[in-house]
Amino acid sequence: MPLPASIRRCAAVCLAGLLLPLPALAQGPDAEWQAVDSALADGARHAGYWQAGWTTIYAGSLALNAWQASESSSRDDRYDARVGVVKSALALGGMFLDRQPHSAAYRELTAGEPDDIEGARALLEAVAAEEQRRRSWEARLGSLAINTAAGLLIAVGDGRERDGAINFATGMLINELQLQTQPRQATAAINRFQPVSASVGDLHLEGEYALLVGPNQLGIALRY
Repeated sequence: MPLPASIRRCAAVCLAGLLLPLPALAQGPDAEWQAVDSALADGARHAGYWQAGWTTIYAGSLALNAWQASESSSRDDRYDARVGVVKSALALGGMFLDRQPHSAAYRELTAGEPDDIEGARALLEAVAAEEQRRRSWEARLGSLAINTAAGLLIAVGDGRERDGAINFATGMLINELQLQTQPRQATAAINRFQPVSASVGDLHLEGEYALLVGPNQLGIALRY
């Protein structure tokens, strides 16, 4: 009994995806290099805005906490501000010490050869992997430790459990906003569907493919 046409088409697409090597599925060299260039340029621009914005926020928080630590009329506010000075200083230092990778990657791309597609692809994949790492649970451990210590200082050290819990929750929320607003152009570029065609015997198929990049995984998706 012959298989339905839809099943034959689906099997052919899957077979083509398994048999064709990844370079055969890729778009033209010039178009691919331009896609990498655009993704890293956009990522570098986004990283610049992100860096400037969060540096300004943490610098402003440091200045405000430093002023409140000495000038506030409330003893509790002065205590909280001293804790805030340490948190803001650590966050501000992190902005300078742990830079986003996009600007350096874009400089490396533009300094290389335009026909080095393999190098450009590897560079984009490395930046995408770093984007994923910066949103992983491991990236939250430092903030978790700092905000836990700050919350305990207020809750246990100063006997104000509610204020300590609020300080912890607020710090974690701000850190989450910082993580989620980071650039992700490289990941989007890799995961974007690209046109692909395949022939199996007399059957010619048009479709799209995308690489699927995530923490500790790399896959490919096909649709037609």
